[in-house]
Amino acid sequence: MVRLLLFVAIAAALPAQSLRVLTFNVRYPAKEDGPNAWEFRKDLLVEAFRAMDPDLVGTQELYAAQGDYIVARLPEYEWFGLNRRPGMTDEHMGVFFRRSRLRLLDAGNFWLSETPEQPGSMSWNVSLPRLVTWGVFEIMGTGRRFRFFNTHFAHRREDEEARKNSARLIAQQIAALPQEEIFLMTGDFNAPAGGEVYRILVPGIQDAWEKAARRSGPEGTFHGFSGKPGAARIDWILFRGPLKAREAETTTWNQNGRYPSDHFPVFAIFDF
Repeated sequence: MVRLLLFVAIAAALPAQSLRVLTFNVRYPAKEDGPNAWEFRKDLLVEAFRAMDPDLVGTQELYAAQGDYIVARLPEYEWFGLNRRPGMTDEHMGVFFRRSRLRLLDAGNFWLSETPEQPGSMSWNVSLPRLVTWGVFEIMGTGRRFRFFNTHFAHRREDEEARKNSARLIAQQIAALPQEEIFLMTGDFNAPAGGEVYRILVPGIQDAWEKAARRSGPEGTFHGFSGKPGAARIDWILFRGPLKAREAETTTWNQNGRYPSDHFPVFAIFDF
């Protein structure tokens, strides 16, 4: 109780701050994408980052070469993450942060399986390993700290039970954190907001899209490079703690009808 009161007193004494958070499935470098292959859209994606100007980004389907390309063009950012299958060139839950705004204090990973500490582990009949990459950050010059999770749930129709089990595992991890710790999570959950997977998570944390004082853009977040949103909002930004979601946007940024990914990024501004 003393610890919580001290945390609240310190937080109340600090000046108001905002944090710009983005979740973005960047689409892996698939040759079958033709004119939307990575080599033809990599600069579009960099420009999308510039346009949204985030402090913190959780990406999905990111390969290391993509992450390195982004930070080479945008050196104000740093990124970290781990191959989901050790020793293989594969997807990362890449986390990007603005180095002038955020300091990374700690980081790690756990897999969405019955053995979450075992790298590359799979359970529940999934076809690919899935994981959470996390970081603990401090906002420069404020002493404010928060914990961040970034994830990508199993994608197949038959993986619904795996998605539920993944949500239960993450909910257990969140419940084990100190109650006073500020928490944010981004991800492509491959499940509709409001559905069963969503309801496993949201009782303990809040949805920025639902809580934002102002929101814009379509509800659906997958569009397959067409610009026409699907019905489901499968990319979410979730949070817990003394934060206010000021704005949320499903961002349809494009250049002459060309899109940086097959998902629309989702963007939120939080006030501390």
